[in-house]
Amino acid sequence: MKAIINLPLVPLRESDNERSELYTQLLFGECVDVIETRERWLFIRNLNDNYRGWLDRKMVQILSDQDEKLLEKVKKYTVQVPITVCTKTHSKEKMLLPGGSIIHTNKTGELTIKEESYQLNSSDLVIEVGIDGQTIIQHALQYLNAPYLWGGKSIFGIDCSGLVQVVFSICGIQLERDASEQVESGKPIDFLSEAKAGDLAFFENDNGKIIHVGLLLNSHQIIHASGWVKVESIDTNGIISSITGEYTHKLRVIRRLL
Repeated sequence: MKAIINLPLVPLRESDNERSELYTQLLFGECVDVIETRERWLFIRNLNDNYRGWLDRKMVQILSDQDEKLLEKVKKYTVQVPITVCTKTHSKEKMLLPGGSIIHTNKTGELTIKEESYQLNSSDLVIEVGIDGQTIIQHALQYLNAPYLWGGKSIFGIDCSGLVQVVFSICGIQLERDASEQVESGKPIDFLSEAKAGDLAFFENDNGKIIHVGLLLNSHQIIHASGWVKVESIDTNGIISSITGEYTHKLRVIRRLL
């Protein structure tokens, strides 16, 4: 059984409890595979990144076989701005959709789910994807000053790997959810001096575990989410705090996806 997210941001939790830890957030238009059902909760797998967790069944729309076939036939477009207004054409109610939301539609910017149509400005969608490092960075810079939120994936709260995942998804590249998994993507870059815009820098803790990721603007600047989304300096040792001048994250490896 499959379902589609038809709300702006749906929390995916560790267990079937509203007080449970927030694993990540599911964005409007993402489709999920329902693995287990309980009276109020569903255990699902995100079909985009295979992330699993529990969500409140009221926050998702179960798809019929006909719905599934329809979604397979239409194109997918991605919201490329941090926030956009979506209107339910039947009720005229409005929703704010976060960047990275998926619109299964034609170029008119209209999506229909269960007889409800959703309309938004087509200029806020990525219609033709042109991917290069500078494009990646331009999208990332839109999230400057977004507060840090563990498991977050929007301008109102985002974590380090969520920022990377959303920015790359806007450009048509689907990455894993966590930094420890994202580090497996792309190819290694041996020296920081060889880094280009859009390369990913990964950082480790004292035990050698990957715990942080950011996007390189060049060989000496990085945009990342730590406290908030910001641009800071980086050298071969790691990230240098723009406030204290001290190292905050230890550089482990650089990977290039483009």
